[in-house]
Amino acid sequence: MVLTLKFIGALRHASGKTQLTLEYTAGTTLKKLLAEVCKDSPKLGKSFGALPSGDSSSDALILVNGREISILDGLETKLCDGDEIVFVPVVHGG
Repeated sequence: MVLTLKFIGALRHASGKTQLTLEYTAGTTLKKLLAEVCKDSPKLGKSFGALPSGDSSSDALILVNGREISILDGLETKLCDGDEIVFVPVVHGG
């Protein structure tokens, strides 16, 4: 299956790419995809915080086909052929 990943703002700089197209086996979860992406791009891993380990703290909002993962199955969301995953940086402050 083919997945399209898009990186917005500071995540574009961390990944070094605006968009990435990857091939994965059917049934891959978002968690597995993130673990691989973070392995290949350690700077992204810092932005995602502990996401690949299952913690929900992150400096990125993740959308699958325009839907935020918290209304799907979170990191256990199963990905399908043609899915678009968008990573948007979140700014914290106070």
